[in-house]
Amino acid sequence: MSYYKVLLADDEKEIRQGIIKKIDWEANGFILAGDASNGREALELAEKIHPDVVMTDIKMPFMSGLELGEILSVEMPLTKLVLFSGFDDFEYAKQAIKINASEYILKPVDSKEVTMLLQKLKKQLDHEMKERRDVEILRQNYIQSLPLLRQQFFSSLVEGKFSEEEIDILIKQYDIDLKANCWSVTVIKGDTKENGGKGSLSGQAELVPISLQQIVNENLARVYKTINFLYNDALVILSLFEKKEDIMGYVSAINRICDTAKNVLELSVTAGIGSVCHKLSHLRYSFEGAFNALDYRVLLDDRAIFIDDVEPNAQGIQLDDSEQKALISAIKLNTPEEIKKTVSHMIDHFKEANTSISQYQIYMTELLSELFKIIKSYQLDLNEIFGTNFKGYFSMQDYESLEEVKKWLTEISFNINAKIKRERIDSAKILAEKAKEFVQRNYGNSSVSVEMVCRHIHVSPAYFSTIFKRETGSNFISYLTNVRMEEAIKLLDTTDDKTYVISAKVGYTEPNYFSYVFKKHFGISPSQYRNNRAL
Repeated sequence: MSYYKVLLADDEKEIRQGIIKKIDWEANGFILAGDASNGREALELAEKIHPDVVMTDIKMPFMSGLELGEILSVEMPLTKLVLFSGFDDFEYAKQAIKINASEYILKPVDSKEVTMLLQKLKKQLDHEMKERRDVEILRQNYIQSLPLLRQQFFSSLVEGKFSEEEIDILIKQYDIDLKANCWSVTVIKGDTKENGGKGSLSGQAELVPISLQQIVNENLARVYKTINFLYNDALVILSLFEKKEDIMGYVSAINRICDTAKNVLELSVTAGIGSVCHKLSHLRYSFEGAFNALDYRVLLDDRAIFIDDVEPNAQGIQLDDSEQKALISAIKLNTPEEIKKTVSHMIDHFKEANTSISQYQIYMTELLSELFKIIKSYQLDLNEIFGTNFKGYFSMQDYESLEEVKKWLTEISFNINAKIKRERIDSAKILAEKAKEFVQRNYGNSSVSVEMVCRHIHVSPAYFSTIFKRETGSNFISYLTNVRMEEAIKLLDTTDDKTYVISAKVGYTEPNYFSYVFKKHFGISPSQYRNNRAL
């Protein structure tokens, strides 16, 4: 049986111990995972144990229960908060409501009341946990979300964001039928302004794509297998064909739809039709072609414009953008073996494309540009990557075969990968050292925090926390506390300063809290340490 975790915080030790001993925690489905004597200690514990329930007194030193609850409501919103108070004060009750406290209990705390409260909280937690885990509810939520998920999928599909493998997985996951031998993308746009603003949809441009969708559904679905969806201010149609030649009849059908839409909606309607492609991961090229075709509207008026008619050589080399993305990702994150595999896959597609030297040249120039971006972002030495004889550009004429291109690209990718790994290790060490230097200079500032350090070294708190712990073996707060305590020892050893003066010098505005932390760290109070040293 798994138990829910409780964190108990109260500055009065007798009350805290009384609650701990009088409650049969496990019998009620809980374990006491930790207890604290003040709000700051409770917050540090909560960050370590992630409790399901926090039971805290409102009035505590160093950080009140309300302040603690306010922080937890943001950082751990699923945690139940129970507040104890010895004051029947309406203002406290209002603040408790504001931070979404589950319960507000007046002291003295009665063990029976706490037990009943725990039983109530367990039912709530069980119910919430069941809802989060309930497969049927999750399934229903998923089904309700499917239309939106499919819409997002189609938009990303035509934008070229998926590989063939990802597409296969997602169409099964979203139950989408895209079986065909080839595909094409059409973009249809209507413009209410073109008719002098006199049409039925005048002043209602947001309704144009939906109206076009209705006309397409009524007139196209009976003849061609298509899927359509809204994309910004346009309607996008994904058409599925058995053979490439089917596109000719389809262009005529789209032309008729443009005429129908123009008559019915009294507005200017133009459709751009992209080239036929034989891979779903190549739909991006058809999508781009469809938009490019729309640009010819100024020459060809309102009608369906097939990109292959106006730009016969528009297709170029049909290689996925995902190929470049995969290589860039492999260079940044993967092993040399993965890089080698990715380069081989890319060159295999080169061979399949069987296009002109100029098209290979264009693609490799684009890829080289992406590699330059990586080199610049990591501030790597260009000569160390490419060698001193590198001309600064790529030329297909310099290579005897695609195998030579593969060898060159693999070697360059290996070089960048190795330099990035070295740079990343060095950067992590530098980041940790900068943070430690900052602490050494500023430990006397009571406001020092992770956020302050991150602003100084220009990284996000989440990234910093991960790197700092990996490099030092300690989280930032623990490191800061250790530095402050070591400095406190030095001051106790070398000066006659009063405890409250030393407290301020090492970053604690409250001498009592300084003494509390010191005793927790060293096992004795500052005054005891000084007295022992004098013996």
